[in-house]
Parts: sequence; C-alpha cells; structure tokens
Amino acid sequence: MPPTILHLDLDAFFCAVEELHDPALRGKPFAVGGRPEERGVVASCSYAARLFGVRSAMPMSRALRICPGLLVISHHRGDYGKMSEKVMERLRNLSPLVEQISIDEAFVDISGLGDPAAIARRLQSEVQSGIGLPCSVGIAGNKLVAKIATEVGKKSGKKGEPPNALTIIPPGAEAAFLDPLPADMLWGVGPKTAAKLAGYGIHTIGDIARRPAADLVRWFGENGHELWRHARGLDEHPILTEYEAKSISQELTFARDVRDDRELERTLRELAEQVGRRLRRASMAGVTVKLKLRWPDFTSLTRQVTLPQPTDQDEEIYRTALGLLEKVRSKGKAVRLIGVGVSGFKPPLRQLGLWDGDSEKRRKLQAALDEVQARFGEKAIRRG
Repeated sequence: MPPTILHLDLDAFFCAVEELHDPALRGKPFAVGGRPEERGVVASCSYAARLFGVRSAMPMSRALRICPGLLVISHHRGDYGKMSEKVMERLRNLSPLVEQISIDEAFVDISGLGDPAAIARRLQSEVQSGIGLPCSVGIAGNKLVAKIATEVGKKSGKKGEPPNALTIIPPGAEAAFLDPLPADMLWGVGPKTAAKLAGYGIHTIGDIARRPAADLVRWFGENGHELWRHARGLDEHPILTEYEAKSISQELTFARDVRDDRELERTLRELAEQVGRRLRRASMAGVTVKLKLRWPDFTSLTRQVTLPQPTDQDEEIYRTALGLLEKVRSKGKAVRLIGVGVSGFKPPLRQLGLWDGDSEKRRKLQAALDEVQARFGEKAIRRG
C-alpha cells in the first residue's frame, strides 16, 4: 500500500499571528517587517496587500510606493515560535511521523489513519478554530507532490483572502497533475536551471518528463536523473522526524539587519531555549553546539564546538553559542540571520557524579519550567 503524505502550510503565517494580536488588521493591507527608513524588507504581507502587488522579500520602501496605505507591523518574535509549536503539537497528536521543515510548514505521514480528505478537513478546522490560524493542505503519495499540491491550491484561492485550500492528488495521478505546471515549481529548479531548461525549449514539468533522462544527465550531471524522476512524480524521500534528524536547530532571519549586541544576545537565548525544549521533548541530548550567521551581503558562516558531555539544557546551549558569536563577530557588525543547532545525539546524562548536585538541580528546574510552559505558556514563566 503506497504511503499517504500530508503537507501543511500556514497561510500568511506572520500576518495571521499579528491579526490575532490585533483583529482590527483583518482585511487591511499590511506587512510584517522592517521599517522603510532602515532599509527594511517585507517578511510577510496580508492578502489584501498582495492585491496591490506587495510581496515577501520586497524592500519596504517599494511596498509603500505601490501601496501607499500599507500598515507596517514590527515582529512579535516569541509569539511566532509559540504559535508554530501549537500547530506542530496538533500534527504530532495526529501521527508520530512529523517532519517540520520551517516555522510554518510540515509533512505528516497519515498512511492507514483513515480517509485523507476527512483527516485534512478536521485538521484545518482544529488549527483554525482552536488556534486561530488558517492553513492550506496538500495530500499525495510522496513529499514532493504533496508540497506542490499545496502550492497549487494556495494559488487557486480567492484573491485578497487566505486560501485555506485542500488539494488531494490520488495515487497514479501524480504525473498528470504535474504535467502542465511551470518547470520552476519542481524541487531543484531555481532561476538558473529554469533559464537553462528554457534554452532547450523546456517550460513545463511535463516537458522535463518527456525528455530522455540521458539528455538531462548530460545537461545537469547526476542531478539530471533526479530531475527527470521528480518530473514524473517519483520521490522516495522519507519523513524525517526529530528523532531521526542529525541535528536540531532553530534560526531567525531578521526583517532588517541587526547591529545591536543585546538584541542579538536576546535572540540567541530565545533560539537556544527553543532547541533545548525540542531536545528534551525528544529525550535526546547532543555534544556539538553550532552557531550559524549570515551577513548583510548574504555570505554565511558556521562555527561549532564539541562539549565534554551531551547537553539538553538551554543555558549551556546559549552560553556555548554566545562564546562562538563573540569569537567570530566584532561588536556592532550587522547580522542578517542567526541560528543555533545541536548535533551528536546521545541519551541525556542522568547519573550523578560527586560534584554534580547543582547540575541535577538545574535539570529538575528545567523540567519543571517545561511543564509550566506546556500548561500555561511562556508568559506564565516570565511572570513567575
């Protein structure tokens, strides 16, 4: 029996969260991102703003020119992570086979759980009514087609409104579904590859599928064969859960470049806390802590350090990552993206050594804080 893969994508996620904060924003053209006078960019925009041509990654100054009444909203960073986790928890309650691929997207293996359409509609209803967020869903026999199904569904929604789409591709219909779609909707086809394909007269996914695989291999090397298989709707990539992942990480791209040392340290702590919670939930710990940075010119670097014993503790992850940050970044240097990860997984150490009493106390305190947060949310911890 072929697998059944569900792909969920939260519609205009950042904007939907902001509308929960301020319901008066609903139906209005607004964008989440940086200020125009600070060379800010659009991180996300409402569907009403999209009617004017506003798009993600657009300079905010240009967005204001094409939509003069555009409202500019600053980020509520902590809320995005908290709302995302609520959605992912719903997915994990549905199936243990969940692969989160970004803050607002995930794959779920729902094979053998019942009627896929009924599962999807129930899930959409729970996320909308229980959390307050609209979402679109694609279902197919593999991850590739399920994700593209979601994208197609989102494009077919009513203009100016969240699509809340549901698109299901039956087994055996994958190639026919993909055939008329633009080539750049396929995984692995970026602007350069699309331009090269167009030079050979290839414009749709079906055009790729109809070319001999040998042609694609000649043009693109080994990637050409995978491109040919994907164009036919073939994809064997499994669902990778947190338990199977080689690392657990969190990162944040700022709406505007950040120079302030304290803001970077604060963000680093928040990311370390998110990584720590995910490690503890998976009953795992890691010996390697990694820092990722991206500068304003889009160049990136990663640095890592190996600890003497595995950790799942927020403070240790944060202090280690902070030490790496201080080594590679001079004070005041602008940062576009910052991320924290842990790898080298082993079971968390629980045996006590002669001098480990304080460490165990910290673990117990962390476990208690996790429990409080699970029940009452982040604000309860901060008030306490």
